[in-house]
Amino acid sequence: MAVKDRVPMREQDPKVRIKNFDEVALGYTEEEAILEASRCLQCPNPTCVAGCPVHVRIPEFIKAITERKFEEAYKIITSTNSLPAVCGRVCPQEEQCEKNCILNRVGKPIAIGRLERFVADYALQNNIEEEVKPEKKNKKVAIIGSGPAGLTCAGDLLKMGYDVTIFEALHALGGVLTYGIPEFRLPKRIVEAEIERLKKLGAKVETNVVVGKTVTIDELMEEEGFEAVFIGTGAGLPRFMGIPGENLNGVYSANEFLTRINLMKAYKFPEYDTPIAVGKRVAVIGGGNVAMDAARSALRLEGVEEVIVVYRRSKEEMPARAEEIEHAIEEGIKFEFLANPIRINGTEDGWVKSMDVIRMKLGEPDSSGRRRPIEIPGSEFTMEVDTVIMALGTSPNRLIPSTTKDIQVQKWGGIITDEDGRTSRPGVFAGGDAVTGAATVILAMGAGKKAAKAIDEYLRNKK
Repeated sequence: MAVKDRVPMREQDPKVRIKNFDEVALGYTEEEAILEASRCLQCPNPTCVAGCPVHVRIPEFIKAITERKFEEAYKIITSTNSLPAVCGRVCPQEEQCEKNCILNRVGKPIAIGRLERFVADYALQNNIEEEVKPEKKNKKVAIIGSGPAGLTCAGDLLKMGYDVTIFEALHALGGVLTYGIPEFRLPKRIVEAEIERLKKLGAKVETNVVVGKTVTIDELMEEEGFEAVFIGTGAGLPRFMGIPGENLNGVYSANEFLTRINLMKAYKFPEYDTPIAVGKRVAVIGGGNVAMDAARSALRLEGVEEVIVVYRRSKEEMPARAEEIEHAIEEGIKFEFLANPIRINGTEDGWVKSMDVIRMKLGEPDSSGRRRPIEIPGSEFTMEVDTVIMALGTSPNRLIPSTTKDIQVQKWGGIITDEDGRTSRPGVFAGGDAVTGAATVILAMGAGKKAAKAIDEYLRNKK
């Protein structure tokens, strides 16, 4: 095999997978992983590591794979990454570590994410655990939110010997990993296994606790003895367009739709008691990963015959991962580019029946660096649809800042921190989507990692 040729990963056939929620990508075998790992040039100055927000020692774990030292590879990865099986599946490696791979000059980069997934899955299948026995510190840290930022911060603090308690508002742990990302991209057994590993490291967990309602940060610090707090509550407030008809039955935020699908198992109704109403034709508004998740989930629901993604820019401007877009195309999802809804029309009894859409053209670049979409007057047309899912991004919930003393926030709701996650209140740290707004899993993990280091420094120097 030429060094420029990447080992492909086996996948479910598109015609088969649209009828189930099983994982699409099937992973590498041992021999496939070794073959792909052998492409690595073992650069003396590995630029791939610089592209990783959690600083995985990439060449080292890849070399261990080539030597069939899979357990050693796992220990190398987990020395800096608390969620390797998750990252190997949902991290946008093509924009980070793989983008920096020197093999891009001659062909395809090393499949770093696929190799990380292989190692993590091998460890889970063979019950390999981290050998971490830190000296216990008699100091309590509260982690608010069990998404990727919170879990990463918790993992690093546990390895440092802190007494860590994770507070989660929902009945299940994992945050966006559990309620947001579909089973066919990230099986929940993987999330549960990663969380179980943190529990074995000593993490305490309290679910159904809405911090700001059930208990406040002030109470945690002043009455319950927590000397530091990390806020990793994500960005769960959905955005809508503000167009007529958004209050009709059959209009969902992607947040609600995916939560019903993933957390409440609506796709298994009536085995699980949460139904979800969709008709034959579903429109998904947006072009990011969440839009792809919503569209591909909708396609798998009983009774759905057609799913159309409506996006106001062109395919080239879509922020979704290229792999997710290609999977959607393979599965038969249709795309209406350079189009934007202006009105949702309803039946007499209040259900969606159609959507009025206007054509767009691209103008000069806006603040995102992408060309700004501009309406074309007189280009309106109507789409017959039964369900509309708004996947337009999310914002942080203001509950915690509004119930906590001395926490400063941005106008749009994001908590203000320094680059290491320190807020305006001593002892309170924050990171991930609660600070930046909706972003990627791996960037949230990077923020959690930075905050853990800052919390350790704060507690060691606290008088």
